[in-house]
Amino acid sequence: MSFEHAPVTKGVICTTALSSIAVGLFDVKHYFHLQLVPHISRDHQYWRLGAHHLAFTSSSDLFLAVLLFFYVGVEVERQFGSVKFSSFALIATLVATLLELSALLLFHSTGLNSIAGGPTSLVFAILYQYSRVVPSVYRFRVFGLTLSNKSFLYLLALQVSIFFAIYPEILIPPATYQLGVSRPPGSIVAAAVGILSGQLYRSDLIGLNVYRVSPAVVRFCSSYVRPLLGMSRAPRRTNIALPETEPEVVTTARTSTSAASQPAERTSMQNVRTSGGAVMREFVSELTGRADRSSVGVRIPPESEVVQLTTMFPDLGRDVIIGTLQRSANIEAAVETLLGGQSS
Repeated sequence: MSFEHAPVTKGVICTTALSSIAVGLFDVKHYFHLQLVPHISRDHQYWRLGAHHLAFTSSSDLFLAVLLFFYVGVEVERQFGSVKFSSFALIATLVATLLELSALLLFHSTGLNSIAGGPTSLVFAILYQYSRVVPSVYRFRVFGLTLSNKSFLYLLALQVSIFFAIYPEILIPPATYQLGVSRPPGSIVAAAVGILSGQLYRSDLIGLNVYRVSPAVVRFCSSYVRPLLGMSRAPRRTNIALPETEPEVVTTARTSTSAASQPAERTSMQNVRTSGGAVMREFVSELTGRADRSSVGVRIPPESEVVQLTTMFPDLGRDVIIGTLQRSANIEAAVETLLGGQSS
């Protein structure tokens, strides 16, 4: 598991973690929660509507959110693509903010006055998309319960394992259930608002899923923000196995002590070593794929073709490009092979 093809999720995790740590260090947690009375109604601190999404005020909430962003957000971003995923995160946050404010206004008389800080609604919005777009790889049964590979994510919070055993098919898994009920009723409202915003985005009732961030913002983030996050490519390994040294030939022929037979035996020994070495090299070459390249149709690509494909596929290693050119009849066939490998 890595952040390959998921730079937006990596940026969200880094931003949330750094802002939460900074809020704790500078002791300004009281500025990062949404409260209707008196902050909104009397003091008109409307900036809290956006600020309360930036940082968690609890380390346990931050820990669970980072785990869920990593295991859930990466999968959803790979399904959506980075541009669509960033657009979805922005729309879901805006819709969740409006719904949270509406919930505070409607249910203030019942005791709902504040919502804890942190992008809890965004976590649940992404979780809803995860439950819809990411299929289960396999299923299994434990004590009569049908589980899937997704269930390992749900077991992150052992505190509610009994609740999960009673209701295994609940929409909100235990890890997020712990996050959702950590500070009731505000945290429960944030979780419900996040799921509702995810449903609104997916249902296409008001055309939310057609919005995309502008190309100028995409170019700015690609040029200035993404380099700050570092490389997210997974390590690539070549499929060519070549021995670094020639195999050593071991002979069991006797060496005579007679001086008269030494020249003849030396000549025969050299012939045996030469023929034995050739046979052994041929055998090892066949096993390792290092056979005579002229006989198996492997060509030596010119440097110009290597440079051209390196420019076209900057994410691939030089050894992968050279290996593809060697196994292809021409550069066009190599391009088709590389494109087919990336699409798969």
